[in-house]
Amino acid sequence: MNRSDYILESERTLELLREIEANSNLTQRYLAQKYDISLGKTNFIIKALLDKGLIKVQSFKNSKNKMGYIYLITPHGISTKVQLIHKFFIKKVGEYERLKREIEGFKGEFLLNK
Repeated sequence: MNRSDYILESERTLELLREIEANSNLTQRYLAQKYDISLGKTNFIIKALLDKGLIKVQSFKNSKNKMGYIYLITPHGISTKVQLIHKFFIKKVGEYERLKREIEGFKGEFLLNK
């Protein structure tokens, strides 16, 4: 699996896909700040999403006469987002169950040593 494929399997990618779907009029700088990741990493993820056809970009001129972009999630991106949600849901439920068992064990030890 190359780095681009690995990035596309990450929870960060799911967060960005969800954000883009909810708000197409955003910037990479906004995404970087919101998710506390570097602008370079944000750019790398966006490029990977574009390369894999999960999002597309449309350019427009904004009021300051600079070029701006709108990111749009594609049908393939929506399908991938649903798959990632399913994958991470299963993972998080498993983590939750393990933590629940661990907490119960700690509770038992605490009550025995009280």
